[in-house]
Amino acid sequence: MKRILYASFLALSLVACTKELEQVSPNSIVETNFWKTDADFMSGLAATYKVFHDVNNGYFGVRGIELSNGRGDDFFIRNDVKDLYQLSTFTNNATTGTPSGIFTGFYTGIFRANQVIEKASQSSLSDEAKTQFIAEAQFLRGLNYFLLAINFGSVPIITTVPTERSQYFVTQSPEPEVWAQAISDFQAAAAGLPTTYPAASVGRATKGAAIGMLGKAYVYQKNWVEAEKAFKQLAQPNGTAQAPYTYDLMPKFEDNFSKSTDNNMESLFEIQNQNVGGSQPWAGENANESLGVTTAQEFAPTEVAGWFEVSPTDKLFNEFKKEKAAGGRFDYRMYSTLVWNYDSAMYYNRPFKSFKLVFGYSSLIRKYQNWHENDEGIFISEINEKVLRYADVLLLYAETLTMQGRTTDAYPLVNRIRARAKLASLATGFTAEQMMAEIRHQRMLEFFREGQRFYDLKRWGLLEQEVKNSDKVGKEFFSSKFAYFPIPQGELNTNPNMKQNAGW
Repeated sequence: MKRILYASFLALSLVACTKELEQVSPNSIVETNFWKTDADFMSGLAATYKVFHDVNNGYFGVRGIELSNGRGDDFFIRNDVKDLYQLSTFTNNATTGTPSGIFTGFYTGIFRANQVIEKASQSSLSDEAKTQFIAEAQFLRGLNYFLLAINFGSVPIITTVPTERSQYFVTQSPEPEVWAQAISDFQAAAAGLPTTYPAASVGRATKGAAIGMLGKAYVYQKNWVEAEKAFKQLAQPNGTAQAPYTYDLMPKFEDNFSKSTDNNMESLFEIQNQNVGGSQPWAGENANESLGVTTAQEFAPTEVAGWFEVSPTDKLFNEFKKEKAAGGRFDYRMYSTLVWNYDSAMYYNRPFKSFKLVFGYSSLIRKYQNWHENDEGIFISEINEKVLRYADVLLLYAETLTMQGRTTDAYPLVNRIRARAKLASLATGFTAEQMMAEIRHQRMLEFFREGQRFYDLKRWGLLEQEVKNSDKVGKEFFSSKFAYFPIPQGELNTNPNMKQNAGW
């Protein structure tokens, strides 16, 4: 009997001990005590936004900026970092690390957005809070799928949080289905997001950002009718904002690329960068990580504590010089985008002539650089990356109208861009092809260093022609397969349902 009692006591003791061990510490954050309050969901969203400027995997962090710009005919990356040089010279392959890191970043962001969407729908939050948190996460998920589509084409579509191992091995969907997912997310986001936020929440995705990205996605699909419907919600035919929106071009072009004028009236959506957190931008996701970016420091010349990783090509330099502005100067955007050897040219408070042009090109990058300061010595830039500007909306709207045979309607939109650059209004009577040539010219000048050029050329069917008709180092290695990145080899190794992109 004593043995039975002892055995029973021992069994109960073991159960009790097990239950004690399984208790959740109130001081720890785990799934069972998270996703309860508005603050929890704000944290989840912040983690989702944060992926975009991750130093290694973020599309708007330094490696992503190099990836999205480095293959354009207007941009060159030197051979300091092998993977980046391979990207810029079209010698990359499926094992090249940078696209693999960005691919991981996209799906990290998608996973986190899916968590917010699922947990918010199951939560006891107010209906208003649920709607907004879900819509915000859908915008972020849609942006990730938009960027996957333009970079990788056919990829897996994941809209739920996996609960078992087999759900991680998702088959690729054709590129049109990836676009459909992005469009669906932007539509849902536009329906649920507010037009504005209180000042303390500036930088969060808005209804205008969702509508703008929706229109841009339709442009990439050449769905001109739906693109026009989207852009008409943001801009009037004369290029002024459509109520209730108050977007407008900044009077000074350069104010889009300075930390003191971030989140301005021209911005529909931008990635927030601050010199806060830890002091190590390369630390990974931990307390030592800085929330600024190293992009400006890496792009700056060595004379001002930079690494001089990149250079504009002379193709861009010469494109700017094609047309004089008011007063006999060049296009006013040129002086905010580049610096070169002209009278009184200053850069980081030094004469331009004091800098060595080590690549043989004629200019250096001013845009997004802290060039009004003495150097890039802090290594952590606070200038926000602009994902979508009102200038982009106006030029995409003009393209949408031109492609529907309504060239006359495109004039006011293009002329607004020209007026800020101090260029004369266009002559009347342009054909559709002449107007498209002007739009292509304006987009090249307006969006240098903003990750647009390569993808514009691709959607216009001009990628191979313009890369080879340039002074870009490595242009001879370009072939049609480089329109998309290969699926990273690591993904092929771990997911048996993945197939490599054509040509790779």
